[in-house]
Amino acid sequence: MLELRPGCECCNRDLPPESTEARICSFECSFCASCAESKLGGMCPNCGGQLVRRPQRPAAIMHRVVIPNPSSIRGAPERSASF
Repeated sequence: MLELRPGCECCNRDLPPESTEARICSFECSFCASCAESKLGGMCPNCGGQLVRRPQRPAAIMHRVVIPNPSSIRGAPERSASF
């Protein structure tokens, strides 16, 4: 399942699941549209991949989906820093 990271890795702006402002690369690095376009030129600084609009999950099924809190996943910060 696609990991919907909660914030921009550049400016720490909140990126809730319903946000249309989130941009991701193929490794799911997450940035806000402003940073992705103006600071990063549409390229991920971690892997060099293209940043594209993050898809939104259908609101009608969100009550059935269990999404773990990223801060509760052991090793989460280390994984994102490993690029």
